[in-house]
Amino acid sequence: MQNTRLTNLVDSIASRLGQWFLNPWRRLSLLLISFFFGFFLGTAISTIAGQRGLLDIVIAGILVVLTEVTSRLFYSRNFLEKRFLRSAPLTLLVESLNVLKVGFIYSMFVESFKLGS
Repeated sequence: MQNTRLTNLVDSIASRLGQWFLNPWRRLSLLLISFFFGFFLGTAISTIAGQRGLLDIVIAGILVVLTEVTSRLFYSRNFLEKRFLRSAPLTLLVESLNVLKVGFIYSMFVESFKLGS
């Protein structure tokens, strides 16, 4: 890409945001927000899919594929090797995605326990 003022501005904002999230408390708060948002998504998707009653199996298949792709991305050997070599925002993005997935799966377990009782 060409080195324009817009690309310089975007790069500057991204690097400053990455430096801002290096603080452990800010990083932890972002990961907690990701977890709770994943929990909310799991509850919302299960209630919407259950209410409509259409394409339940297709939606479940798509959700399983998304969680498996996230697990593959986070737990792959290449990611673990490059984890300390890459910049912090990409690692934080992948970690936030993994924590969102954990919150989503936890929400699905809670919903299944509700249905089972």
